Amino acid sequence: MTFSSAKKVIIIGASSGIGHELAILYVQAGCRVGITGRSCDALARIKTRFPEQIVTACFDTTGTENIAQLESLIRRLGGMDLFIYNAGYGEASKTLEWNIEKATTLTNVNGFIEMSVYAFNFFERQGHGALAATSSIAAMAGNGIAPAYSASKAFMSTYLEGLYIRARKIKAPIAVTDIRPGFVDTKMSKGEKRFWVMPVQKAARQIFRAIEKRRFRVYITRRWRLVALLTKLLPGSLYRRMA
Repeated sequence: MTFSSAKKVIIIGASSGIGHELAILYVQAGCRVGITGRSCDALARIKTRFPEQIVTACFDTTGTENIAQLESLIRRLGGMDLFIYNAGYGEASKTLEWNIEKATTLTNVNGFIEMSVYAFNFFERQGHGALAATSSIAAMAGNGIAPAYSASKAFMSTYLEGLYIRARKIKAPIAVTDIRPGFVDTKMSKGEKRFWVMPVQKAARQIFRAIEKRRFRVYITRRWRLVALLTKLLPGSLYRRMA
């Protein structure tokens, strides 16, 4: 099954940015799409554009209703073939502010793992499915300005690898995709030293194709694979002076 023909897609974090563009791509591919986000107004605007294909749920993944909301979306869609965790949080924490570190971890670690565990087990019982999540090129190494962000993205990528291995060990036909974007032109992309900033539509198209091809790990855009390679090759002492 190619995922562009999957009938039921759920995207966590789709009120703007990459998630919003992915939702539109899947609608255009003929899918029914359940979308979530914190902006109820933004979700309503997407629903108005595609009233027959979009189902919405407005909630924050740092709360206590993640599973209840996901189960509700699955019921209203009539099932789930593809789950995408695109919710994310990241801010510079130059003075190591606990509120920033906590919000980052609750979204990028706690919310991610809670909903991904549910989705993986759902697909195992169902006998098929695909799970993808938006990590980051920041997962490659630590960052002194945003330590929780890079660490949380590393957690996501490592956990996705674990799910990928698990699916094969138990011989479950579940595709797992680790999405690692560089700088994308969204509200999440901050900082003065940005380069190779890509339009969000281009990033979404590449992600869409990667999920459809059942790829395990994808760098968005592809040139960021070079950055990942160089990061691995740099001596630790040199990287720590630069970061």
